[in-house]
Amino acid sequence: MNRLRILILCGRSPRHLYVANALCAAPAAEPLAIVQETGAELNGKKLLKLLRPDHLTRKAWRWLRDRRRYVGGREARFFFGATPPRLDRPELVVQVPHVNHPQVLALADRLDPDLICVFGTSIIHGGLLERGRLGIVNLHGGLSPDYRGADCTFWALYNREPDKVGCTLHWIDAGIDTGRLIAHVCPEVHPDDDELILFWRGVRDSAAVYAELLQRLAAGERLGQAQPHRGRLYQVRQRGLKHELQVERLLRQGLLREHPLAARVRWYPAEAV
Repeated sequence: MNRLRILILCGRSPRHLYVANALCAAPAAEPLAIVQETGAELNGKKLLKLLRPDHLTRKAWRWLRDRRRYVGGREARFFFGATPPRLDRPELVVQVPHVNHPQVLALADRLDPDLICVFGTSIIHGGLLERGRLGIVNLHGGLSPDYRGADCTFWALYNREPDKVGCTLHWIDAGIDTGRLIAHVCPEVHPDDDELILFWRGVRDSAAVYAELLQRLAAGERLGQAQPHRGRLYQVRQRGLKHELQVERLLRQGLLREHPLAARVRWYPAEAV
């Protein structure tokens, strides 16, 4: 079986490192580089936006809301146990201000990967969408098309749909989580789970499925089906205190006790031409 030459674009949180390590370790993969955003490039337009009172308020609220993810190293322990989070192939790291920086496009042109694998970056625009011999695959933390955008595990709980907690592997197009479906990955749902544990478990399960995807593509399998409808797009600013309180109330009242679920994976073979 031929190995796929892959270019990995990912974030820097423990979950991103975990997925990148799984891709690098996949027998069907030949990793060429791991691109990570630093967010260091700040121009006048971005600075003015950052200093707007409404923007500062949203940023502050999101930081306070998400502090549970980082305080005490919960995410790091979930994915790496007692070992500090790290990339297994640090020599492959290339840092860029943002994923749409010209340096990334130049790198893709120079390395000419078979596949570009994405998880945890900004939205990709422009010429990079046309790179990769086979294309670009993304791991999205929700089940597209019903849950696109941000905080999809949270909104699935808010909507009383724990059966729709999970992640999507999809081909990237110019939309937000709208590309052809490759696989839906749904984690086990336990009665005492919370939002973060469900989200992280979905990501952890998806890392193995992502690695399996490389094997399937290297073997010549064709995967990907058009999404049946546009679904729902959730944005960061939609999630407020009243929504937080409602999810906490639903969990206390036993939402997950009513819906214990086993792990499920659904693949989407390419439609016959």
